[in-house]
Amino acid sequence: MSVTSVGRADVPPLVPDPPDDSVPCIVSGVPAQDRGSAPAQSPRAAAAPVPRPEPVSRPAPASIPRSAPPAAYPDPMNSVLGKVRPILEAFAPEDDALSLAELVRRTGVAKATVHRLAQELVVWGLLERSGCDYRLGLRLFEMGQRVHRQRILREVAQPYMEDLLLATQETIHFAIHDSLDVVYLEKIFPHRGLNEESRVAGRLPLYCTATGKAILAFSPSTLFVDVVRNGLRPFTRHTVTSPGRLRAQLERIRSEGIATEAEEIRLGYTSMAVPVFGSRSTLVGALSITAPTYRMDPTGHAGALRAAALGISRSLR
Repeated sequence: MSVTSVGRADVPPLVPDPPDDSVPCIVSGVPAQDRGSAPAQSPRAAAAPVPRPEPVSRPAPASIPRSAPPAAYPDPMNSVLGKVRPILEAFAPEDDALSLAELVRRTGVAKATVHRLAQELVVWGLLERSGCDYRLGLRLFEMGQRVHRQRILREVAQPYMEDLLLATQETIHFAIHDSLDVVYLEKIFPHRGLNEESRVAGRLPLYCTATGKAILAFSPSTLFVDVVRNGLRPFTRHTVTSPGRLRAQLERIRSEGIATEAEEIRLGYTSMAVPVFGSRSTLVGALSITAPTYRMDPTGHAGALRAAALGISRSLR
């Protein structure tokens, strides 16, 4: 006859033999005589059943609740730098100076805090006083010129951009990729050229600019996914806002090596761009020509554009 262990949770019970009349059987801790049988009790049958231990419930430590939510990211507005950044970014390209009240309105930071930080920024040279107003300081410009990668790219690209300007007499841009935008490192234009919409250090979306499309076409596919997820906002009635159409455009750009944007940013203007590669064929930016749509010569300008981009690429290697 086999013995069933009822006191150890770590040993699986064996299947008991069928009970007989000579030896009383304990099933689920209940003696056989309690189920109506009255044979003589043996010492084994008379023994009290071993109770099954109840599971012990240990409360979680008070410092770590069982259902504690994940730690939240710190609020950037609780730090000094988190308040300084919106003050500096409150200045739009067309702003020469802003009043204290306007800085408070644009930043959402308390007036006393804006006033105190603005005074410190003036001392550091990041802001300047203009009467009772504030404007961006020259120190910011000086620091921007020290950004090594952008400075080297501008210095290398500028001679080729000037040659391209002479050959086409149209506006020339050199742009790099940052997040979901293109940032214009350099722009040169003739007297009849485009002097609006784009500017040095200005930003425009990747999906609707020629330089942006050229960069997007030769970037990892994850960047395209991020751009689409962020939304394709129309700037004009010609802006491509369909992910399928944009994907088809990028496939054609990869095949032909040149991107074209027709009045997607500004009505009446068309741009064409090519990617620029550095050492180890790393994508570093894009070079473009922008002209009024009626004056753009895709066939005639394509050769000069490719030659200038190739010259920049060779100089970077």
